[in-house]
Amino acid sequence: MAYMNDRRMNDDMNPLEETDALFDNAAEADAGKGARIIAVANQKGGVGKTTTTINLATALAAVKQKVLLIDLDPQGNASTGLGIDRRMRKIDTYQVVIGGASLKEAVHATGIPGLDIVPAGMDLSGAELELVDVEERETRLKSALADHSAEYDYIFIDCPPALGLLTLNALIAAQAVLVPLQCEFFALEGVSHLIKTIERVKKAFNPELEIQGIVLTMYDKRNNLSDQVASDVREHFGDKVYKTVIPRNVRVSEAPSFGKPVLMYDMACRGSQAYLHLAGEVLKREGHSVV
Repeated sequence: MAYMNDRRMNDDMNPLEETDALFDNAAEADAGKGARIIAVANQKGGVGKTTTTINLATALAAVKQKVLLIDLDPQGNASTGLGIDRRMRKIDTYQVVIGGASLKEAVHATGIPGLDIVPAGMDLSGAELELVDVEERETRLKSALADHSAEYDYIFIDCPPALGLLTLNALIAAQAVLVPLQCEFFALEGVSHLIKTIERVKKAFNPELEIQGIVLTMYDKRNNLSDQVASDVREHFGDKVYKTVIPRNVRVSEAPSFGKPVLMYDMACRGSQAYLHLAGEVLKREGHSVV
């Protein structure tokens, strides 16, 4: 694919129409199979979790996968990053988790064909306290998703940066966990703690839960520490770590302020190309044939 460097996308352009060359043989999901539910989690904030969620969801929607993104982070950054104005979030994940609305009532279409979202609002920050005395509080999200998973090929859950009751709901509802991991000094310590939590959830609540993969984010090739962290993580976790590394990139940082995934904002930039390749790896791990 030939692109001009640093080309920004106008509102009337759909750059994702040009992604087919990367995914020529992406298989269609089996009808009636139900969605593959993937929680994107890391208890540490600022690791590229939400950016990874919205751009993976966008890339998969671009190759004709029907995708739903559940914004379970009270900050609502995934919702903002997909252009969902706060005034439009009258029914959101808070009502879904508390039981005041069905999932179907909370779903919003995005500007990206094939990608829907259940947005988050600030009310969600109080959900953890409200759920403490609620029956089956750990499985509220799983129950909400049960009747609708067949409508989608993939459901991504953008978890809050904490290992609380909301994240527990996501891990019980999901079949797999994708872990974004920033290339910094304390990265291994943090992800080791998360993996222990995943193992406890698997043992107590969700025996099918697995680690879908670990993606290295915010990689800076000018920084020797990034190389060292990447090497240590690959040595420790082996094939669980994706080959694709997400670089630090100005365009990736700019895109949310325009209410767009970076794939829509500037598909030519290094960050966009990295997320496209990551999407290809995710599809391969999910059993799709990808060029």
